[in-house]
Amino acid sequence: MVTLQGFVGPWYRNLFRFLLLFSYIIPISLRVNLDMGKAAYGWMMMRDENIPGTVVRTSTIPEELGRLVYLLTDKTGTLTQNEMAFKRLHLGTVSYGSDTMDEIQSHVRSSCAQVHAQASGDTGSSAPPRKAQSSGPKARKSVSSRVHEAVKALALCHNVTPVYESRAGTTGETEYAEVDQDFSDENRTYQASSPDEVALVQWTESVGLTLVSRDLTSMQLRTPGGQILAFCVLQMFPFTSEGKRMGIIVRDEATGEITFYMKGADAVMSTIVQYNDWLEEECGNMAREGLRTLVVAKRALTEEQYQDFESRYMQAKLSVHDRALKVAAVVESLEREMQLLCLTGVEDRLQADVRPTLEMLRNAGIKIWMLTGDKLETATCIAKSSHLVSRTQDTHIFRPVASRGEAHLELNAFRRKHDCALVISGDSLEVCLRYYEHELVELACQCPAVVCCRCSPTQKAHIVKLLQRHTRRRTCAIGDGGNDVSMIQAADCGIGIEGKEGKAASLAADFSITQFKHIGRLLVVHGRSSYKRSAALGQFVMHRGLVISTMQAVFSSVCYFASVPLYQGFLMVGYATIYTMFPVFSLVLDQDVKPDMAMLYPELYKDLTKGRSLSFKTFLIWVLISIYQGGVLMYGALALFESEFVHVVAISFTALVLTELLMVALTVRTWHWLMAVAELLSLGCYVASLAFLNEYFDLAFITTVTFVWKVSAITVVSCLPLYVLKYLKRKLSPPSYSKLTS
Repeated sequence: MVTLQGFVGPWYRNLFRFLLLFSYIIPISLRVNLDMGKAAYGWMMMRDENIPGTVVRTSTIPEELGRLVYLLTDKTGTLTQNEMAFKRLHLGTVSYGSDTMDEIQSHVRSSCAQVHAQASGDTGSSAPPRKAQSSGPKARKSVSSRVHEAVKALALCHNVTPVYESRAGTTGETEYAEVDQDFSDENRTYQASSPDEVALVQWTESVGLTLVSRDLTSMQLRTPGGQILAFCVLQMFPFTSEGKRMGIIVRDEATGEITFYMKGADAVMSTIVQYNDWLEEECGNMAREGLRTLVVAKRALTEEQYQDFESRYMQAKLSVHDRALKVAAVVESLEREMQLLCLTGVEDRLQADVRPTLEMLRNAGIKIWMLTGDKLETATCIAKSSHLVSRTQDTHIFRPVASRGEAHLELNAFRRKHDCALVISGDSLEVCLRYYEHELVELACQCPAVVCCRCSPTQKAHIVKLLQRHTRRRTCAIGDGGNDVSMIQAADCGIGIEGKEGKAASLAADFSITQFKHIGRLLVVHGRSSYKRSAALGQFVMHRGLVISTMQAVFSSVCYFASVPLYQGFLMVGYATIYTMFPVFSLVLDQDVKPDMAMLYPELYKDLTKGRSLSFKTFLIWVLISIYQGGVLMYGALALFESEFVHVVAISFTALVLTELLMVALTVRTWHWLMAVAELLSLGCYVASLAFLNEYFDLAFITTVTFVWKVSAITVVSCLPLYVLKYLKRKLSPPSYSKLTS
């Protein structure tokens, strides 16, 4: 404008005046409108009766749910219920399943009775032996005694505490709480850090060996005959994600025998237990059935051996340098040539509607990666049972690789396969990423599904960042435990499930749900509509500013490039607030298809990932619409006014407000009663305000028929062509959603 003016006079003053006049082109209200829209989307998600318990913990990214390409999910507690049921006990020569648990019960009963009879017979004759029999020929134990040993090990080696609730209706001081407690079996519940532990202790109770009390230094078991076995807890070695095992040293109060029990993952325990020829094979068999396996072993210690260990252990704990390493080394000195007792298999059932939800997400164009810390066989079995990987689909299981050459060979073998799911372990993944990061990610992204097993929490987060860096696509991570927090926080959109493992994941996530199946509606319905609504709202707010800036430019150019404002004072304030705000903001209620239709046709979601709702193309279309309408409104008002300049303001501003209201109606796809109320309310506010704005409007003129037909003519010219174009576009090139609604 200043250039066209010819830099005459104090041009720099005109420059700043034009900057102020055209500042309306900057959509300052866009931020406010979008933030209010996001708050509305969050409120709608939390009020949805189909996904109860959903919590929106961020009000900034609901639209991200509408354009996800990768969903990275945990397995335990996310796809599965994290409710464990004991299914299998294997002793090497004999295996017990859920249908033969009564045999274990009879073995435990007979063995306990035999031990009790021996103990009562020995009490009169001699004192109890203080040393474990570590030498002498090993007599082959009976099946009953082996079963009893295995069940006793499971009943002792854990971190479970039995809890007894106070009797209902009791009141009084805390010192009587012990008296008020009901120690019956019906009133007992178990508390532990893992549901696996609780499942094992509940199973030992079902077969006859019940954990009745536990504190820091002692433990009591009750046999089927009602006798109480008391044990003193000497040392406790808790489970760690690095060690993948836990141990406990106990002393039998009756016999004085000291025993070191240990249980853990087969990968770790196979090197600790004595040589056997069945453990690896049976672990594979159980894993293929989808069972979580635990290996249980024991070692009898003499009093001298334990005292020697305790002195070394205390010395290591008191060391100043490398304490953790020294303590681990002392404990490892015990973990040698342990007697293998049994292998257990625990089942974790799938959550409700996991299969249809995964199928819906796949149809929506979302690629699903399962990242789990479980064994390869267990992870593969769950992936197939949940239909994450189709049973008919080819699956490429990445062999363990330890060097660059092996990784290269395995990648070449994988490259030759087409449309197959990838199953890879955390160790192999780390080696491949070190040498062939780009190649592996490129191949993995082409797979319909990827399963990463034996993944650490750090690796999960690393995989999310890799996908973001290589694909530039939106990622979503979903999990239920503290080990998923790093993955959830690394993803563009984090979803936490409130499960058995606490609220760590739920509180760290952007969205919190109660079941995995809710993610389908959250993405396909709410995510999709949030993205489409924000795209329409954002572009409309920009259009609103561009129209009035175009009119100002036309007016200034007609008036010999004078930096004179077209509309002043309240008209400019009212234009962005009471005259147009409600109808424009009502676009947050717009929907192209009904929620049920969006759930039935998840393919509609796929269109959003292409970004066609909000792109340079759509923005430029709105710019052209703004220039056209601004030009028509201004030139029309200048052509039709007769004598006074105030008539130009009245005609053009009224036509502008009507055009904006009609453009909202043009943009809306499905009418909501609140939209109609907003339109009528805004129009009513404008008509009512005309009576008070004497300084801007000539009241005698605006009540004439001339004013009405001139405003109507300009409004029709500015809006009718757009309505015609929209109609032709829907007829000749209808959007995918319109084919479903017609």
